Amino acid sequence: MAKAEESFFDKVYDVVRLIPYGRVTSYGAIAKFLGAARSARMVGWAMNAAHGHDDVPAHRVVNRVGLLTGKHHFEGTNLMQQLLESEGIKIKDNKIVKFETCFWDPAKELDF
Repeated sequence: MAKAEESFFDKVYDVVRLIPYGRVTSYGAIAKFLGAARSARMVGWAMNAAHGHDDVPAHRVVNRVGLLTGKHHFEGTNLMQQLLESEGIKIKDNKIVKFETCFWDPAKELDF
C-alpha cells in the first residue's frame, strides 16, 4: 500500500474515532470533511481495512441515505446492525430509521 493511501486512511480513522456514541455519518461526509469530496469510495476502503483497529468504530459509517452497505464486512450476519442498535439506533430493512436525526456531519461538528 502506498504511503499516501496509508495517510488518507489514518485521517479517515481519526475522524471516525470522533463520531459520538449513538450517532452515524456517511462515507461522503468524511471524504468532504477531508477535502476529498469525490473520495467516498476510498473512505469505504478505509472502513473495510479498519477491522483490525479496535479503536475505530467503523459500524458508525453508512452510506448517504443510511443504508448499512458495509455490513457484510463485519463478522457474523448482523454484527453492524447489533452494534448500532446497542447504541440506540433503530434499523429497519438494513436502513437507519430517522437517519437525519442521528446523522453526524464532521464539517459542522468539528472545528479543524
